[in-house]
Amino acid sequence: MKENDHVIAFARKLVTITAASALLLSGSTGAFAQAAAPQGADTQSDAFNFPSDISFLSQSDPNIRRATARVNGNIITGTDVDQRVALILASNEGVQIPADELQRLRLQVLRNLIDETLQVQEAAALDMTVTPDEVDEAYARFAQQGRNMSVEQLGQYLESIGSSPRTIKRQIQGELAWDRLLRRNVAPFVNVSEAEVSELYERMQESRGATEYRLGEIFLQSTPANRDAVNANAQQIVQQLREGGSFQAYARQYSQATTAAVGGDLGWIRVEQLQNPQLEGIVGEMLPGQLVGPVEIPGGFWIGLLIDRRQIGMPDPRDATLSLKQISINFEPGTTQAEAERRGNAFVAAIDSMNGCGDANAKAAAIGATVVDNDEIAARALPEALQNVLLGLNIGQSTPPFGDLQEGIRVLMLCGRDDPPTTAGPDKRQLMSQMEDDRINKRAQRYLRDLRRDAVIEYN
Repeated sequence: MKENDHVIAFARKLVTITAASALLLSGSTGAFAQAAAPQGADTQSDAFNFPSDISFLSQSDPNIRRATARVNGNIITGTDVDQRVALILASNEGVQIPADELQRLRLQVLRNLIDETLQVQEAAALDMTVTPDEVDEAYARFAQQGRNMSVEQLGQYLESIGSSPRTIKRQIQGELAWDRLLRRNVAPFVNVSEAEVSELYERMQESRGATEYRLGEIFLQSTPANRDAVNANAQQIVQQLREGGSFQAYARQYSQATTAAVGGDLGWIRVEQLQNPQLEGIVGEMLPGQLVGPVEIPGGFWIGLLIDRRQIGMPDPRDATLSLKQISINFEPGTTQAEAERRGNAFVAAIDSMNGCGDANAKAAAIGATVVDNDEIAARALPEALQNVLLGLNIGQSTPPFGDLQEGIRVLMLCGRDDPPTTAGPDKRQLMSQMEDDRINKRAQRYLRDLRRDAVIEYN
């Protein structure tokens, strides 16, 4: 595989996670990136011997700093920040962001641009420069496969929202550079023994039938000194998410976990991997689609989204393929309540008299009902309320009537069901790859911290 396939194929490989591991690059350490956050912050700060009463000699508010910087001589302009922010605002689909929240967003975008610049500079210093042709090729692939657009159409769209192709190409360049650095400077020095894999495989076989959770996370690091400010920021993020903001977009720009690169997606994990009894209890009670947080944990604040849940090694009933008949009647405009009730009662009586799907069409026609067939619909594709009812039906049974005077009344009749096959789960080869990814991720975090520490950064 070519290195510049990272944006599509390699990134997809990196986001794989099971009970064995967390994500590479775009994953978390252990199971959540808070494992990489400062632990025992009070003890660590003791080494600086801070006075109990801190008085600043001059006032400096980073929130009013103009979002431009020079990183080891390379300039990040205000336009760079503006165009990246425009992408995020567009992804929020019209959700209004308050002025103070927008200012925090700009600062976070600047931090992300600094990291990308450091990654590109490090690759160039080690003779692993990402060429413009590689970036253009990945950009074209992103336009086609990621946005279903031509390069020209994507460019026009980006300009219409106040962004530009340059800002996406800059991000692609950073991702390709970082991928290249990790492939050469980190991955070759990571080893996982067969004994470790065998032990984990045996534990997973013993846990067959246990519940796994697919989680999204946003993690904000904090210290005792900035705890209140970080908590307020986390509260603002949760409020925006509850008002319809994109979880992936906020995770990409605000989260300080390495899962930020994939919108905070942790993949499939078991609660034991969280290594935090508080979070284990919270996640175990969550329902798919539920947002929780901010939760204060060692090192910072955590915001979680339960994307889905399943049982290890067991088929998910929602993956069943159903054969359905939709039988419905409509009400003409001006239909009285009494007439609607009469027709509704006749409809229900006709449904009750049907002997399965074989005579449904004839009896539906007798009362003027419409029948629509769908022989290959996944249960998961249906609204959750219908999923629960249909998965409890036998062949030939129908759901209770649903609808109203405007939409009409309908039922769904189950005519067939193909259950999903039992899944065996990951084999030992897959587990070894996932464990290696986890260890690469831990070293990647240290690598990026070292680049930040050694950088010369001048803010304007």
